[in-house]
Amino acid sequence: MMEFISKRSSNVKNDVLSGLTVALALVPEAVAFAFVAGVDPLVGLYAAFMIGLITSIFGGRPGMISGATGALAVVMVSLVSRGNAMGTEGDELGLYYLFMTVILMGVIQVLAGVFKLGKFVRLIPHPVMMGFVNGLAIVIFLSQLSMFMTSENGEMVWMQGASLFTMVGLVALTMFIMFGLPQITKKLPEALVAILVVSVIVIFGNLDVATVGSFIRDGGGQGLQGSLPIPQWKIFYKIPMNLATLKFVGPYALILAAIGLIESLMTLNLIDELTESRGNSNRECVAQGSANIITGLFGGMGGCAMIGQSIINIKGGGRGRLSGIVAALALLAFILFASGLIEQVPIAALVGVMFMVVFGTFAWSSFRIMNKIPRTDVFVLILVSSMTVFFDLAIAVISGVIVSALVFSWENAKRIRARKRTKEDGTKVYEIWGPLFFGSITAFNDKFDVKNDPKSVEIDFIESRVSDHSAIEAIFNLVTKYKQEGKKIYLKHLSEDCKVLLHKSSPIFREVIIDAIDDPRYHLAENPEAFSKGLADYKL
Repeated sequence: MMEFISKRSSNVKNDVLSGLTVALALVPEAVAFAFVAGVDPLVGLYAAFMIGLITSIFGGRPGMISGATGALAVVMVSLVSRGNAMGTEGDELGLYYLFMTVILMGVIQVLAGVFKLGKFVRLIPHPVMMGFVNGLAIVIFLSQLSMFMTSENGEMVWMQGASLFTMVGLVALTMFIMFGLPQITKKLPEALVAILVVSVIVIFGNLDVATVGSFIRDGGGQGLQGSLPIPQWKIFYKIPMNLATLKFVGPYALILAAIGLIESLMTLNLIDELTESRGNSNRECVAQGSANIITGLFGGMGGCAMIGQSIINIKGGGRGRLSGIVAALALLAFILFASGLIEQVPIAALVGVMFMVVFGTFAWSSFRIMNKIPRTDVFVLILVSSMTVFFDLAIAVISGVIVSALVFSWENAKRIRARKRTKEDGTKVYEIWGPLFFGSITAFNDKFDVKNDPKSVEIDFIESRVSDHSAIEAIFNLVTKYKQEGKKIYLKHLSEDCKVLLHKSSPIFREVIIDAIDDPRYHLAENPEAFSKGLADYKL
Protein backbone atom coordinates (compact mmCIF):
# COMPACT_ATOMS: atom_id res chain seq x y z
CA MET A 1 0.00 0.00 0.00
CA MET A 2 2.80 2.42 0.84
CA GLU A 3 4.35 2.08 -2.62
CA PHE A 4 0.94 2.56 -4.23
CA ILE A 5 0.32 5.71 -2.22
CA SER A 6 3.74 7.28 -2.67
CA LYS A 7 3.42 7.25 -6.45
CA ARG A 8 0.30 9.38 -6.47
CA SER A 9 0.85 12.98 -7.54
CA SER A 10 -0.88 16.05 -6.20
CA ASN A 11 -3.28 17.81 -8.54
CA VAL A 12 -6.66 19.53 -8.45
CA LYS A 13 -8.58 16.64 -10.04
CA ASN A 14 -7.27 14.08 -7.54
CA ASP A 15 -7.97 16.42 -4.63
CA VAL A 16 -11.55 17.14 -5.75
CA LEU A 17 -12.51 13.53 -6.50
CA SER A 18 -10.85 12.23 -3.36
CA GLY A 19 -12.58 14.92 -1.30
CA LEU A 20 -15.99 13.87 -2.66
CA THR A 21 -15.27 10.25 -1.71
CA VAL A 22 -14.32 11.27 1.80
CA ALA A 23 -17.48 13.38 2.15
CA LEU A 24 -19.65 10.37 1.30
CA ALA A 25 -17.86 8.20 3.83
CA LEU A 26 -18.01 10.95 6.48
CA VAL A 27 -21.80 11.03 6.67
CA PRO A 28 -22.51 7.69 8.35
CA GLU A 29 -19.40 7.91 10.54
CA ALA A 30 -20.29 11.37 11.86
CA VAL A 31 -23.84 10.22 12.48
CA ALA A 32 -22.70 7.03 14.22
CA PHE A 33 -20.32 8.93 16.53
CA ALA A 34 -23.08 11.39 17.40
CA PHE A 35 -25.30 8.48 18.43
CA VAL A 36 -22.45 7.07 20.52
CA ALA A 37 -22.07 10.40 22.33
CA GLY A 38 -25.82 10.62 22.88
CA VAL A 39 -26.46 13.76 20.83
CA ASP A 40 -28.37 14.69 17.66
CA PRO A 41 -26.80 13.49 14.36
CA LEU A 42 -26.48 17.10 13.17
CA VAL A 43 -24.10 17.78 16.07
CA GLY A 44 -21.74 15.18 14.62
CA LEU A 45 -22.21 16.38 11.04
CA TYR A 46 -21.57 20.01 11.98
CA ALA A 47 -18.40 18.93 13.78
CA ALA A 48 -17.21 17.01 10.71
CA PHE A 49 -17.83 20.04 8.49
CA MET A 50 -16.30 22.76 10.68
CA ILE A 51 -13.31 20.82 11.99
CA GLY A 52 -12.61 19.36 8.56
CA LEU A 53 -12.72 22.80 6.90
CA ILE A 54 -10.63 24.70 9.46
CA THR A 55 -7.91 22.07 9.85
CA SER A 56 -7.66 21.62 6.09
CA ILE A 57 -7.03 25.35 5.63
CA PHE A 58 -4.82 26.05 8.63
CA GLY A 59 -3.52 22.63 9.71
CA GLY A 60 0.05 21.43 9.57
CA ARG A 61 -0.64 18.33 7.47
CA PRO A 62 -2.19 18.81 3.99
CA GLY A 63 -4.33 15.86 2.96
CA MET A 64 -5.23 14.84 6.51
CA ILE A 65 -8.96 14.67 7.29
CA SER A 66 -10.40 15.67 10.67
CA GLY A 67 -13.87 15.36 12.13
CA ALA A 68 -15.91 13.70 14.88
CA THR A 69 -14.24 10.47 16.06
CA GLY A 70 -15.21 7.47 18.11
CA ALA A 71 -12.32 7.85 20.56
CA LEU A 72 -13.70 11.22 21.66
CA ALA A 73 -17.35 10.18 21.47
CA VAL A 74 -16.79 7.43 24.03
CA VAL A 75 -15.56 10.00 26.57
CA MET A 76 -18.44 12.37 25.77
CA VAL A 77 -21.11 9.83 26.71
CA SER A 78 -20.52 10.27 30.45
CA LEU A 79 -20.23 14.05 30.11
CA VAL A 80 -23.57 14.41 28.30
CA SER A 81 -25.44 12.06 30.64
CA ARG A 82 -24.09 13.76 33.79
CA GLY A 83 -24.83 17.17 32.31
CA ASN A 84 -28.41 16.21 31.52
CA ALA A 85 -28.87 15.02 35.12
CA MET A 86 -28.05 18.53 36.39
CA GLY A 87 -31.13 20.02 34.79
CA THR A 88 -34.78 19.19 34.28
CA GLU A 89 -36.03 17.01 31.43
CA GLY A 90 -35.92 18.94 28.16
CA ASP A 91 -33.24 21.41 29.24
CA GLU A 92 -30.55 19.49 27.34
CA LEU A 93 -27.91 20.81 29.70
CA GLY A 94 -25.67 17.89 28.75
CA LEU A 95 -25.47 19.22 25.20
CA TYR A 96 -24.45 22.70 26.35
CA TYR A 97 -21.95 21.29 28.83
CA LEU A 98 -20.53 19.36 25.86
CA PHE A 99 -20.17 22.56 23.83
CA MET A 100 -18.44 24.30 26.74
CA THR A 101 -16.08 21.33 27.18
CA VAL A 102 -15.21 21.32 23.47
CA ILE A 103 -14.35 25.04 23.66
CA LEU A 104 -12.07 24.47 26.66
CA MET A 105 -10.59 21.41 24.93
CA GLY A 106 -9.72 23.63 21.97
CA VAL A 107 -8.07 26.23 24.21
CA ILE A 108 -5.85 23.52 25.75
CA GLN A 109 -4.86 22.26 22.29
CA VAL A 110 -4.02 25.77 21.07
CA LEU A 111 -1.79 26.28 24.11
CA ALA A 112 -0.09 22.95 23.37
CA GLY A 113 0.74 24.24 19.90
CA VAL A 114 1.84 27.69 21.13
CA PHE A 115 4.25 26.10 23.61
CA LYS A 116 5.45 23.74 20.83
CA LEU A 117 4.48 20.53 22.60
CA GLY A 118 3.60 18.91 19.27
CA LYS A 119 7.27 18.11 18.65
CA PHE A 120 7.15 15.48 21.38
CA VAL A 121 5.29 13.18 19.00
CA ARG A 122 8.73 12.52 17.48
CA LEU A 123 9.62 10.71 20.70
CA ILE A 124 7.06 8.01 20.01
CA PRO A 125 9.01 4.83 19.15
CA HIS A 126 8.34 2.96 15.91
CA PRO A 127 6.96 -0.19 17.66
CA VAL A 128 4.38 2.05 19.36
CA MET A 129 3.50 3.59 16.02
CA MET A 130 3.16 0.18 14.37
CA GLY A 131 1.09 -1.13 17.29
CA PHE A 132 -1.16 1.92 17.10
CA VAL A 133 -1.74 1.40 13.37
CA ASN A 134 -2.50 -2.31 13.78
CA GLY A 135 -4.76 -1.75 16.76
CA LEU A 136 -6.66 1.03 15.02
CA ALA A 137 -7.12 -1.13 11.93
CA ILE A 138 -8.64 -3.84 14.14
CA VAL A 139 -10.88 -1.28 15.86
CA ILE A 140 -12.13 0.03 12.49
CA PHE A 141 -12.81 -3.54 11.35
CA LEU A 142 -14.73 -4.44 14.52
CA SER A 143 -16.76 -1.21 14.35
CA GLN A 144 -17.98 -2.16 10.88
CA LEU A 145 -19.27 -5.55 12.05
CA SER A 146 -22.20 -3.80 13.76
CA MET A 147 -23.44 -2.92 10.27
CA PHE A 148 -24.18 -6.63 9.78
CA MET A 149 -26.81 -6.43 12.53
CA THR A 150 -30.47 -5.47 12.25
CA SER A 151 -33.14 -4.44 14.71
CA GLU A 152 -35.83 -6.96 15.65
CA ASN A 153 -38.35 -6.18 18.38
CA GLY A 154 -36.13 -3.41 19.68
CA GLU A 155 -33.05 -5.64 19.89
CA MET A 156 -30.01 -5.80 17.61
CA VAL A 157 -29.44 -9.24 16.10
CA TRP A 158 -27.13 -10.58 13.39
CA MET A 159 -28.47 -10.66 9.85
CA GLN A 160 -29.49 -14.02 8.48
CA GLY A 161 -30.57 -15.52 5.18
CA ALA A 162 -31.08 -13.35 2.12
CA SER A 163 -30.37 -10.05 3.90
CA LEU A 164 -26.98 -11.33 5.05
CA PHE A 165 -26.04 -12.68 1.62
CA THR A 166 -27.09 -9.42 -0.03
CA MET A 167 -25.04 -7.37 2.44
CA VAL A 168 -21.96 -9.57 2.04
CA GLY A 169 -22.33 -9.55 -1.75
CA LEU A 170 -22.49 -5.75 -1.95
CA VAL A 171 -19.55 -5.37 0.42
CA ALA A 172 -17.53 -7.86 -1.65
CA LEU A 173 -18.47 -6.04 -4.88
CA THR A 174 -17.30 -2.73 -3.41
CA MET A 175 -13.98 -4.25 -2.36
CA PHE A 176 -13.56 -5.94 -5.73
CA ILE A 177 -14.04 -2.63 -7.59
CA MET A 178 -11.61 -0.85 -5.27
CA PHE A 179 -9.04 -3.58 -5.78
CA GLY A 180 -9.50 -4.05 -9.51
CA LEU A 181 -10.00 -0.50 -10.79
CA PRO A 182 -6.39 0.66 -10.03
CA GLN A 183 -5.17 -2.30 -12.11
CA ILE A 184 -7.01 -0.82 -15.12
CA THR A 185 -6.61 2.92 -14.53
CA LYS A 186 -5.41 5.14 -11.71
CA LYS A 187 -7.09 8.25 -13.06
CA LEU A 188 -10.34 7.53 -11.20
CA PRO A 189 -10.77 7.32 -7.42
CA GLU A 190 -11.65 3.69 -6.83
CA ALA A 191 -13.59 4.35 -3.61
CA LEU A 192 -15.91 6.92 -5.20
CA VAL A 193 -16.49 4.73 -8.28
CA ALA A 194 -17.27 1.73 -6.07
CA ILE A 195 -19.79 3.72 -3.99
CA LEU A 196 -21.53 5.06 -7.09
CA VAL A 197 -21.71 1.65 -8.82
CA VAL A 198 -23.11 -0.13 -5.77
CA SER A 199 -25.57 2.72 -5.12
CA VAL A 200 -26.88 2.50 -8.69
CA ILE A 201 -27.31 -1.28 -8.37
CA VAL A 202 -29.23 -0.91 -5.10
CA ILE A 203 -31.45 1.98 -6.26
CA PHE A 204 -32.37 0.62 -9.70
CA GLY A 205 -32.45 -2.99 -8.47
CA ASN A 206 -34.84 -1.91 -5.70
CA LEU A 207 -32.86 -3.95 -3.19
CA ASP A 208 -34.04 -3.93 0.42
CA VAL A 209 -30.81 -3.03 2.20
CA ALA A 210 -29.74 -0.59 4.89
CA THR A 211 -28.96 2.90 3.62
CA VAL A 212 -27.58 6.07 5.17
CA GLY A 213 -31.13 7.34 5.66
CA SER A 214 -32.38 4.17 7.37
CA PHE A 215 -29.25 4.11 9.50
CA ILE A 216 -30.01 7.61 10.82
CA ARG A 217 -33.69 6.86 11.46
CA ASP A 218 -32.93 3.54 13.18
CA GLY A 219 -30.63 5.44 15.52
CA GLY A 220 -33.41 7.82 16.52
CA GLY A 221 -32.73 10.63 14.06
CA GLN A 222 -35.09 12.29 11.58
CA GLY A 223 -32.89 12.07 8.52
CA LEU A 224 -30.54 14.63 7.01
CA GLN A 225 -32.66 17.74 7.48
CA GLY A 226 -30.00 20.23 8.28
CA SER A 227 -29.21 23.90 7.93
CA LEU A 228 -26.17 26.08 8.36
CA PRO A 229 -24.64 25.90 11.86
CA ILE A 230 -25.45 28.93 14.01
CA PRO A 231 -23.73 30.35 17.12
CA GLN A 232 -24.88 28.69 20.35
CA TRP A 233 -25.00 31.74 22.62
CA LYS A 234 -27.23 29.78 25.00
CA ILE A 235 -24.03 28.17 26.32
CA PHE A 236 -23.16 31.31 28.27
CA TYR A 237 -26.47 31.78 30.07
CA LYS A 238 -27.80 28.21 30.40
CA ILE A 239 -24.59 27.04 32.10
CA PRO A 240 -23.33 28.85 35.21
CA MET A 241 -19.89 30.40 34.64
CA ASN A 242 -18.30 29.54 37.96
CA LEU A 243 -15.63 27.38 39.56
CA ALA A 244 -18.01 24.43 39.98
CA THR A 245 -18.58 24.30 36.21
CA LEU A 246 -14.84 24.46 35.58
CA LYS A 247 -14.27 21.58 38.01
CA PHE A 248 -16.91 19.55 36.15
CA VAL A 249 -15.87 20.19 32.54
CA GLY A 250 -12.12 20.66 33.18
CA PRO A 251 -11.14 16.97 33.54
CA TYR A 252 -13.24 16.03 30.51
CA ALA A 253 -11.68 18.84 28.46
CA LEU A 254 -8.16 17.76 29.45
CA ILE A 255 -8.82 14.10 28.56
CA LEU A 256 -10.46 15.02 25.25
CA ALA A 257 -7.63 17.41 24.38
CA ALA A 258 -5.00 14.74 25.11
CA ILE A 259 -6.82 12.03 23.14
CA GLY A 260 -7.47 14.41 20.25
CA LEU A 261 -3.85 15.55 20.01
CA ILE A 262 -2.41 12.05 20.34
CA GLU A 263 -4.70 10.67 17.63
CA SER A 264 -4.10 13.70 15.38
CA LEU A 265 -0.33 13.68 15.74
CA MET A 266 -0.10 9.90 15.37
CA THR A 267 -2.18 10.15 12.18
CA LEU A 268 0.07 13.00 11.02
CA ASN A 269 3.11 10.79 11.52
CA LEU A 270 1.46 7.96 9.60
CA ILE A 271 0.56 10.22 6.66
CA ASP A 272 4.12 11.57 6.71
CA GLU A 273 5.42 8.03 6.24
CA LEU A 274 2.90 7.15 3.54
CA THR A 275 3.53 10.29 1.48
CA GLU A 276 7.24 10.62 2.28
CA SER A 277 6.72 14.21 3.40
CA ARG A 278 6.67 16.05 6.72
CA GLY A 279 3.85 17.93 8.38
CA ASN A 280 4.08 20.60 11.08
CA SER A 281 2.94 19.10 14.38
CA ASN A 282 2.80 22.37 16.34
CA ARG A 283 0.77 24.06 13.63
CA GLU A 284 -1.57 21.07 13.63
CA CYS A 285 -2.09 21.47 17.40
CA VAL A 286 -3.09 25.11 16.94
CA ALA A 287 -5.39 24.27 14.01
CA GLN A 288 -7.08 21.41 15.87
CA GLY A 289 -7.60 23.62 18.91
CA SER A 290 -8.95 26.57 16.92
CA ALA A 291 -11.30 24.24 15.05
CA ASN A 292 -12.66 22.80 18.29
CA ILE A 293 -13.20 26.27 19.78
CA ILE A 294 -15.24 27.35 16.77
CA THR A 295 -17.03 24.00 16.61
CA GLY A 296 -18.06 24.28 20.25
CA LEU A 297 -19.37 27.82 19.67
CA PHE A 298 -21.40 26.71 16.62
CA GLY A 299 -22.93 23.54 18.06
CA GLY A 300 -20.52 20.76 17.06
CA MET A 301 -19.34 17.86 19.21
CA GLY A 302 -15.62 18.41 18.65
CA GLY A 303 -13.17 16.08 16.98
CA CYS A 304 -9.67 15.38 15.77
CA ALA A 305 -7.86 13.70 12.88
CA MET A 306 -9.57 10.62 11.44
CA ILE A 307 -7.14 7.94 10.39
CA GLY A 308 -9.67 5.98 8.31
CA GLN A 309 -10.85 8.99 6.30
CA SER A 310 -7.29 10.28 5.99
CA ILE A 311 -6.20 6.98 4.47
CA ILE A 312 -9.20 7.05 2.09
CA ASN A 313 -8.15 10.56 1.03
CA ILE A 314 -4.48 9.73 0.57
CA LYS A 315 -5.24 6.49 -1.26
CA GLY A 316 -7.63 8.40 -3.54
CA GLY A 317 -4.85 10.78 -4.52
CA GLY A 318 -5.69 13.65 -2.16
CA ARG A 319 -2.45 15.39 -1.24
CA GLY A 320 -3.24 19.07 -0.94
CA ARG A 321 -5.39 21.20 1.33
CA LEU A 322 -8.01 21.32 -1.41
CA SER A 323 -8.99 17.68 -0.78
CA GLY A 324 -9.97 18.41 2.83
CA ILE A 325 -11.72 21.65 1.87
CA VAL A 326 -13.74 19.87 -0.83
CA ALA A 327 -14.66 17.08 1.62
CA ALA A 328 -15.94 19.60 4.19
CA LEU A 329 -17.85 21.76 1.71
CA ALA A 330 -19.30 18.70 -0.05
CA LEU A 331 -20.48 17.37 3.32
CA LEU A 332 -22.22 20.69 3.99
CA ALA A 333 -23.74 20.59 0.51
CA PHE A 334 -25.02 17.08 1.18
CA ILE A 335 -26.66 18.28 4.39
CA LEU A 336 -28.24 21.34 2.75
CA PHE A 337 -29.13 20.29 -0.79
CA ALA A 338 -28.57 16.59 -1.45
CA SER A 339 -29.76 14.92 1.71
CA GLY A 340 -32.28 12.81 -0.20
CA LEU A 341 -29.61 11.39 -2.51
CA ILE A 342 -27.10 10.74 0.24
CA GLU A 343 -29.72 8.92 2.28
CA GLN A 344 -30.01 6.39 -0.57
CA VAL A 345 -26.32 5.39 -0.45
CA PRO A 346 -26.20 1.79 0.82
CA ILE A 347 -24.31 1.17 4.04
CA ALA A 348 -22.74 -1.91 2.41
CA ALA A 349 -20.78 0.31 0.00
CA LEU A 350 -19.35 2.37 2.84
CA VAL A 351 -18.53 -0.79 4.83
CA GLY A 352 -16.66 -2.16 1.81
CA VAL A 353 -14.63 1.05 1.59
CA MET A 354 -13.75 0.84 5.29
CA PHE A 355 -12.73 -2.82 4.95
CA MET A 356 -10.30 -1.83 2.21
CA VAL A 357 -9.02 0.92 4.50
CA VAL A 358 -8.44 -1.70 7.19
CA PHE A 359 -6.58 -3.91 4.73
CA GLY A 360 -4.39 -1.02 3.64
CA THR A 361 -3.82 0.40 7.13
CA PHE A 362 -2.76 -2.78 8.91
CA ALA A 363 1.03 -3.13 8.99
CA TRP A 364 1.28 -6.64 7.57
CA SER A 365 5.06 -6.34 7.66
CA SER A 366 4.88 -6.63 11.45
CA PHE A 367 4.41 -10.39 11.08
CA ARG A 368 7.49 -10.62 8.86
CA ILE A 369 9.78 -8.74 11.24
CA MET A 370 8.73 -10.45 14.47
CA ASN A 371 11.87 -12.60 14.47
CA LYS A 372 14.11 -9.78 13.30
CA ILE A 373 13.53 -7.13 15.95
CA PRO A 374 14.26 -7.16 19.71
CA ARG A 375 11.77 -9.07 21.82
CA THR A 376 11.05 -5.95 23.83
CA ASP A 377 9.92 -4.18 20.64
CA VAL A 378 7.68 -7.15 19.79
CA PHE A 379 6.17 -6.92 23.26
CA VAL A 380 5.52 -3.17 22.90
CA LEU A 381 3.96 -3.68 19.45
CA ILE A 382 1.56 -6.35 20.72
CA LEU A 383 0.84 -4.39 23.91
CA VAL A 384 -0.12 -1.19 22.07
CA SER A 385 -2.22 -3.09 19.52
CA SER A 386 -4.12 -4.92 22.26
CA MET A 387 -4.68 -1.85 24.43
CA THR A 388 -5.91 0.15 21.44
CA VAL A 389 -8.57 -2.52 20.87
CA PHE A 390 -9.61 -3.12 24.49
CA PHE A 391 -9.13 0.37 25.99
CA ASP A 392 -8.50 3.48 23.94
CA LEU A 393 -5.83 5.15 21.87
CA ALA A 394 -4.50 7.52 24.53
CA ILE A 395 -3.98 4.79 27.14
CA ALA A 396 -2.38 2.51 24.53
CA VAL A 397 0.09 5.09 23.24
CA ILE A 398 1.03 6.41 26.69
CA SER A 399 1.53 2.86 27.97
CA GLY A 400 3.65 1.97 24.94
CA VAL A 401 5.84 5.06 25.37
CA ILE A 402 6.30 4.36 29.10
CA VAL A 403 7.26 0.72 28.50
CA SER A 404 9.64 1.72 25.70
CA ALA A 405 11.22 4.39 27.92
CA LEU A 406 11.69 1.90 30.76
CA VAL A 407 13.27 -0.63 28.40
CA PHE A 408 15.55 2.06 26.98
CA SER A 409 16.58 3.18 30.45
CA TRP A 410 17.25 -0.38 31.57
CA GLU A 411 19.34 -1.21 28.52
CA ASN A 412 21.39 1.96 28.87
CA ALA A 413 21.78 1.43 32.61
CA LYS A 414 23.65 -1.79 31.87
CA ARG A 415 26.10 -0.06 29.52
CA ILE A 416 28.10 1.87 32.11
CA ARG A 417 31.71 0.65 32.21
CA ALA A 418 34.91 1.59 34.02
CA ARG A 419 38.35 0.81 32.61
CA LYS A 420 40.96 0.84 35.36
CA ARG A 421 44.67 1.61 35.15
CA THR A 422 47.42 2.94 37.38
CA LYS A 423 49.75 5.86 36.52
CA GLU A 424 53.47 5.84 37.23
CA ASP A 425 52.92 8.04 40.30
CA GLY A 426 50.50 5.48 41.78
CA THR A 427 47.29 7.35 40.89
CA LYS A 428 44.45 4.99 40.03
CA VAL A 429 42.49 6.06 36.97
CA TYR A 430 38.88 5.10 36.32
CA GLU A 431 37.96 5.71 32.67
CA ILE A 432 34.17 5.85 32.59
CA TRP A 433 32.37 4.70 29.46
CA GLY A 434 28.63 4.91 28.88
CA PRO A 435 25.77 7.21 29.96
CA LEU A 436 25.56 8.22 33.59
CA PHE A 437 21.94 8.88 34.58
CA PHE A 438 19.43 7.80 37.22
CA GLY A 439 19.21 4.27 35.84
CA SER A 440 22.96 3.59 35.79
CA ILE A 441 23.90 5.09 39.16
CA THR A 442 23.90 1.76 41.04
CA ALA A 443 26.17 0.13 38.45
CA PHE A 444 28.39 3.25 38.49
CA ASN A 445 28.87 3.13 42.26
CA ASP A 446 29.72 -0.58 42.12
CA LYS A 447 32.77 0.19 39.95
CA PHE A 448 34.68 1.89 42.79
CA ASP A 449 36.55 0.41 45.74
CA VAL A 450 36.82 3.44 48.00
CA LYS A 451 38.43 1.71 50.97
CA ASN A 452 41.11 -0.20 49.04
CA ASP A 453 41.94 2.41 46.41
CA PRO A 454 45.28 4.29 46.66
CA LYS A 455 45.62 7.76 48.15
CA SER A 456 45.12 9.43 44.78
CA VAL A 457 42.22 8.61 42.39
CA GLU A 458 41.29 10.14 39.04
CA ILE A 459 37.94 9.64 37.32
CA ASP A 460 37.96 10.39 33.58
CA PHE A 461 34.54 11.13 31.99
CA ILE A 462 35.72 11.74 28.41
CA GLU A 463 33.75 8.73 27.10
CA SER A 464 30.75 9.27 29.35
CA ARG A 465 27.91 11.75 29.52
CA VAL A 466 26.51 13.02 32.80
CA SER A 467 22.83 13.27 31.91
CA ASP A 468 20.77 14.38 34.90
CA HIS A 469 20.66 15.60 38.50
CA SER A 470 20.76 12.05 39.86
CA ALA A 471 24.12 11.53 38.12
CA ILE A 472 25.50 14.76 39.58
CA GLU A 473 24.32 13.70 43.03
CA ALA A 474 26.05 10.33 42.58
CA ILE A 475 29.34 12.07 41.68
CA PHE A 476 29.00 14.35 44.71
CA ASN A 477 28.43 11.39 47.04
CA LEU A 478 31.41 9.53 45.55
CA VAL A 479 33.71 12.53 46.05
CA THR A 480 32.46 12.87 49.63
CA LYS A 481 33.26 9.19 50.36
CA TYR A 482 36.84 9.54 49.07
CA LYS A 483 37.29 12.76 51.07
CA GLN A 484 36.06 11.03 54.24
CA GLU A 485 38.69 8.33 53.67
CA GLY A 486 41.35 11.03 53.48
CA LYS A 487 42.09 10.38 49.81
CA LYS A 488 42.57 12.78 46.93
CA ILE A 489 40.13 12.54 44.05
CA TYR A 490 40.10 14.36 40.73
CA LEU A 491 37.41 14.60 38.08
CA LYS A 492 38.49 15.03 34.50
CA HIS A 493 36.80 15.80 31.19
CA LEU A 494 33.44 16.76 32.64
CA SER A 495 31.11 18.73 30.37
CA GLU A 496 30.84 22.46 30.97
CA ASP A 497 27.21 22.32 32.17
CA CYS A 498 28.11 19.57 34.61
CA LYS A 499 31.02 21.63 35.95
CA VAL A 500 28.74 24.60 36.56
CA LEU A 501 26.22 22.50 38.49
CA LEU A 502 28.91 20.80 40.60
CA HIS A 503 30.56 24.13 41.41
CA LYS A 504 27.19 25.42 42.60
CA SER A 505 26.51 22.32 44.70
CA SER A 506 29.68 22.51 46.82
CA PRO A 507 32.94 24.54 47.03
CA ILE A 508 35.00 21.32 47.32
CA PHE A 509 34.66 20.81 43.58
CA ARG A 510 36.86 23.87 42.97
CA GLU A 511 39.87 21.72 43.87
CA VAL A 512 38.48 18.40 42.60
CA ILE A 513 37.59 19.23 38.99
CA ILE A 514 40.49 19.41 36.55
CA ASP A 515 40.16 21.70 33.53
CA ALA A 516 41.89 19.24 31.24
CA ILE A 517 43.56 21.17 28.44
CA ASP A 518 45.06 17.89 27.24
CA ASP A 519 41.70 17.06 25.71
CA PRO A 520 41.98 17.58 21.90
CA ARG A 521 38.46 19.03 21.93
CA TYR A 522 39.75 21.92 24.08
CA HIS A 523 42.31 22.93 21.47
CA LEU A 524 39.90 22.25 18.63
CA ALA A 525 37.55 24.89 19.92
CA GLU A 526 40.31 27.52 19.85
CA ASN A 527 42.02 26.56 16.58
CA PRO A 528 40.07 24.02 14.55
CA GLU A 529 42.24 24.52 11.46
CA ALA A 530 45.15 22.96 13.29
CA PHE A 531 43.30 19.65 13.67
CA SER A 532 42.66 18.16 10.25
CA LYS A 533 42.16 14.57 11.43
CA GLY A 534 39.14 13.04 13.18
CA LEU A 535 39.02 13.18 16.97
CA ALA A 536 39.57 9.40 17.20
CA ASP A 537 42.97 9.76 15.54
CA TYR A 538 44.33 11.80 18.44
CA LYS A 539 45.66 10.21 21.61
CA LEU A 540 43.62 11.25 24.62
